[in-house]
Amino acid sequence: MELSAPVALAVLGAALLHAAWNALVKASRDKHLDTVVVAASSGLIAAALAPWLPAPASAAWPWLVASVAIHILYFAFLAGAYRWGELSYTYPVMRGGGPMLVALAGALALGEVLAWNETLGIGAICLGILGFASGKHDRRASLFAGGNAAVIAAYTLVDAQGVRVSGAPLGYILWFFVGNGLVITAMGLARRGRAVPDYLRRHWARGAVGGACSLAAYGIALWAMTRAPVALVAVLRETSVIFAALIGTLFLNEKLTRRRLAATGAVMLGLAALRF
Repeated sequence: MELSAPVALAVLGAALLHAAWNALVKASRDKHLDTVVVAASSGLIAAALAPWLPAPASAAWPWLVASVAIHILYFAFLAGAYRWGELSYTYPVMRGGGPMLVALAGALALGEVLAWNETLGIGAICLGILGFASGKHDRRASLFAGGNAAVIAAYTLVDAQGVRVSGAPLGYILWFFVGNGLVITAMGLARRGRAVPDYLRRHWARGAVGGACSLAAYGIALWAMTRAPVALVAVLRETSVIFAALIGTLFLNEKLTRRRLAATGAVMLGLAALRF
């Protein structure tokens, strides 16, 4: 499989959507409730669409269940990272480490050995992504963000396998979000009780926007993994840090420093090396 220009552009669009819903969570007063509401909203949207599309093959369901389980950690670590650190620090740390792990595991487990220019491009992009990390460096934020990098690599590989054997990529994507929404909402209710439906009632529009962005962003990425090597899709998706930096500067009063501009240059060089 090769990374074509249309697929690459679609993944870059997904990166923008991913940065947008993460900025919504970061800007909220209650990060935990906002992550629950986003997950619940994406699950409701998926539940409305899933019955109208073919279901994934039986071989895909174990992968789907495993992905939902791993995403429990993802949302827990996400809320913790945003509670203790700035978007401009935690987001790049979470997104920068995963693609290198995916590239290594993809070569060993999936047999997707990349060309030298693609490996060079992934390295440059990951270094550029990590170069965006600045701001408050609370130790707890670093632990949550670093842990989430490993979690992101894990669910990326699991979902790449699941969607490829599903025979129905859209069905796999939608049923994943249904399961994820149910589990995260149940955990939120167990922890916060009536605060969850109350928050959803007051912030349903915010949840709908975040949920739609989350579903589209990851859905596009999973579809792309059926058309291109998983490591290349993963690293392109993580260019969302550039969009996150711009959103943080324009709407969250965070600074676009010379360091971040240099990091953007490294990411652009990495993209050029990929020759998409």
